[in-house]
Amino acid sequence: MSGPRLPLRRRGRAASSAPSGVARAAHGPRTGLALISASLGIFVPQLDFLALNLALPRMASELGTTVTGLQWAVSGYMLALAAFLIPGGRLGDILGRKQMLMAGLAVFGLCSLGAGLASSASAVIVLRVAQGAAAGLLFPLSVAVITDAFPQDQTMRAIGNAYGIGAVGLALGPVVGGGLTQLITWRLVFLINVPLTAAAILAVWVGVRESRDTTVPRSIDLPGLVAVALGISSVTFAVDRVADWPAGATVGVFAAGVLLLVAFVLWERVARWPLVALDLFRNVPYVIVTVMATVANISVTSSVYCMTIYLQEVEKHTPLGAGLIFLPVSLGAAVGGPLAGRLGERFDIPRAIAAATLIGGAGTFLVSLAGGFGSLLPGLAMNGLGYGIGWAMASVGTQTVVPPQRAGQASGVTLSIVIGVAGLFVAVTALVIEVGGRGASLAAAVEAVLRWIAFGSAAAAILLAMLAARLMPRRLGISAD
Repeated sequence: MSGPRLPLRRRGRAASSAPSGVARAAHGPRTGLALISASLGIFVPQLDFLALNLALPRMASELGTTVTGLQWAVSGYMLALAAFLIPGGRLGDILGRKQMLMAGLAVFGLCSLGAGLASSASAVIVLRVAQGAAAGLLFPLSVAVITDAFPQDQTMRAIGNAYGIGAVGLALGPVVGGGLTQLITWRLVFLINVPLTAAAILAVWVGVRESRDTTVPRSIDLPGLVAVALGISSVTFAVDRVADWPAGATVGVFAAGVLLLVAFVLWERVARWPLVALDLFRNVPYVIVTVMATVANISVTSSVYCMTIYLQEVEKHTPLGAGLIFLPVSLGAAVGGPLAGRLGERFDIPRAIAAATLIGGAGTFLVSLAGGFGSLLPGLAMNGLGYGIGWAMASVGTQTVVPPQRAGQASGVTLSIVIGVAGLFVAVTALVIEVGGRGASLAAAVEAVLRWIAFGSAAAAILLAMLAARLMPRRLGISAD
């Protein structure tokens, strides 16, 4: 199989083995500062995501819309995030990872300020989409900064630790979002990001050295960027509007999106300096790890959306009460980040993701039983821990199977797929709950969707693990061509 192939399990590789075109930092005090800086780049959007989920019902009431109508503030954010992850990682490789990481943080903070002051649902949604585009720079460049700063034999653990620190945002998100919404106003859920992004910009400026891929020119593939952004946007928007638009319009927009994505792939095959080097997809370990992490992220984002509706719309918990109940999910995810890095050093990554996804699926099934706190709280903890490990291993695993000079591009492509497909499924989940709730109770519709998530993720994990066992050796030879 052609394409870059590095081992999924590495022990003791020296930093001096990096290919030409990328300078790898020696381990020292500045690596700690780089880790903190990159972790903040993950922490801020992580805090924002779950905090906003708990604020949706109160926001919808004050802005004169419904929770399912306002879900575009979640899925639109994830859509924009997915559309800009690929160019975000590539821009960092070309123009400088430190410079672009700071730019992404600045735009994220300004959009948060605007959303916090907005007076209409449409304004919030537009600013959330812009916020998602900025976050498209933060995730891949935070990972790439760590890959640049740490020796290769320490990269997996460092990335896992960064996701662990970032996952503290997940742990705080429900309480922050629910508490601020109930006790003061949902607007503070956005406004709190302003000082946080300012602090993160300062940390990056002090703690991160500039790095880029010196083997490529400083130019961006604009036709590819436009095609992939519009293609992803069209497909997801068509799914979101299927209940409101005529069938012909929905099919037309969806088909246009698919054609744009096909055009993107065809263009990338002939572009002199493509946005995505398609040989990434000839790298079997890279593809399998990406698909497995996508299953985990679909499951956690869709189940979190379901549980947000269930706790507040069915169980009638206050935003703060729902936030406190959500703590097992976010704490489980917070533990899952650093655990993913350590598991990646000790075990075969595809099989570790499969086992973690099964744990998440079992927890989601427990939640769907609606058996009170005796099954709800353990189920939520298993959901966060299992799916959290699977999500974190997207970056842990893929960074070990590509050369360091392609760290930003590979991370951007992986996260674009993982997050973009999950955003699409949030829109599908909202539609299924809305339609199901018309023919039965809302509670029954949500519980049914949670069971589909549980069994679907478990079945997909088992099938992918079997595929990995058939196609991938446990130890791969090193070739950084």
